[in-house]
Amino acid sequence: MGCCGCFGFSFAKKHKNQRPRVQGGNHVLQGLLNEEVEEEDEEEEEEEEEDHHSYTDNMTDTEKGDHEELRSPAKTSQEILIYRTENGLICREFPVKETHKVIRSEDENGNKMVNEYVRECKIGAGSYGKVVLYRSQIDGKHYAIKAFHKSHLLKLRVAPSETAMTDVLREVLIMKMLNHPNIVNLVEVIDDPNTDHFYMVLEYVEGKWVFEGAGPPGGLGENLARRYLRDIVSGLIYLHSHNVVHGDIKPDNLLVTGNGNVKIADFSVSQVFEDENDKLRRSPGTPVFTAPECCLGKNYHGKTADTWAVGVTLYCMILGQYPFLGDTLQDTYDKILNNTIFLPDDMNPMLKNLIEGLLCKDPMERMSLKTVAEHSWVMGDEGRVPEYVCWCKRNKLQREEEREIISNTN
Repeated sequence: MGCCGCFGFSFAKKHKNQRPRVQGGNHVLQGLLNEEVEEEDEEEEEEEEEDHHSYTDNMTDTEKGDHEELRSPAKTSQEILIYRTENGLICREFPVKETHKVIRSEDENGNKMVNEYVRECKIGAGSYGKVVLYRSQIDGKHYAIKAFHKSHLLKLRVAPSETAMTDVLREVLIMKMLNHPNIVNLVEVIDDPNTDHFYMVLEYVEGKWVFEGAGPPGGLGENLARRYLRDIVSGLIYLHSHNVVHGDIKPDNLLVTGNGNVKIADFSVSQVFEDENDKLRRSPGTPVFTAPECCLGKNYHGKTADTWAVGVTLYCMILGQYPFLGDTLQDTYDKILNNTIFLPDDMNPMLKNLIEGLLCKDPMERMSLKTVAEHSWVMGDEGRVPEYVCWCKRNKLQREEEREIISNTN
């Protein structure tokens, strides 16, 4: 198998009618990417002239310069991600380690090894691959490693022009861009062009809260739910500010560290977008966390759909059950669209206001994450959810300070 995605792909900067090219001889995946690009060419050409004239209207020269740094000519998630990666538009001080050689062996005790990582136990599984706990012989730390077979991913079709490989490559590209204390960190990508295996080495988070069936009786309580929600909101605000829609916010994808901090995980169905154009059509998230507008099979805004999922998650944490759950998938969707949310009469009025705002069926009226961060129940005794000054924001502030110094000296 050839190298995959960011593991071994090398793409030239996209120009009109130019197709991304794959190195390493992976013609199957090259054909997949070409097919995806061709489907959107006609729509891109229709929009190109309008975008060219209107994008930087009413901007100063300085603002145009800053804005063009973050704008790519690409449209699909894959193209946007590749453009950002090639042009250094990532929010990480240190890049993700990339390894292109896989050595599968055993240690002196007969435990399986992948390079310097010693296998301990399986901790999760999905339709694409498995997650295994490994310990590094170099630093002694534990890591959660997602293991995949490239041939298997290429056979799984998740959309008319996409396979599971597309989802996994996009997940890796997204995680290579991001760094936030409330997001699981991608440490290393291991991909050998001569094998069918590849691995995502992730930081290991000790705990996870999973709501089985109707959830734990009584929920988590307001104080713990508030603490978790503050972390979720902080991480999701960061994602949205970097034009990333998570697409599957739910308790299973929110991991709790030994210190009680929440980290957002699993970007397998996430999407990226340009500017404020977060319109999506495919809604591959978990049904009970699906926003009403996603049940209609029409375009919807990814950020507001993420916000709805935060509301469902908060409801689960407080009441220990799902707000809308039917006997069948269609029944669940019908309830999400039509049923009134149940909230106990003796619920904290501020908490009730927050849940109603998050679970507003009209996405245009739904509470924004910025409003959530400043909500009285969320603030509690700690105040507003603090804004995280990320790597790219620090760089931007530094450039502005340098410009101001130059301006003053002149």
